[in-house]
Amino acid sequence: MGLTQSQLGELIGVKKSTICSYEKETRNPTIDNIIEIIMALGVSADYLLGTDKIIKTDVLENPRYRTMTKEEVKFIEIMRKDKLVYEILFEDPKRGADLIKQKLD
Repeated sequence: MGLTQSQLGELIGVKKSTICSYEKETRNPTIDNIIEIIMALGVSADYLLGTDKIIKTDVLENPRYRTMTKEEVKFIEIMRKDKLVYEILFEDPKRGADLIKQKLD
């Protein structure tokens, strides 16, 4: 998010040195601090813990950050291998979803 340790500390109500110790893994945040960090950064707990990947999306001209599970990332990687399927799914997601539903029925 481009925040300094001081800025993040201000957002969650701790000192810069506390954020520094979290980053160096010499101190663990409390559950309350973890929740504050999640809210301040707009990420999930999974992302904060390093179990998901993050993507940037544009929603109504306001960039938002969302996490993707490892399974979702793997799904996209597999879809990229089939250019036609990938183009259908990502150029017209509704059509792609409808085609998948038809195949499953």
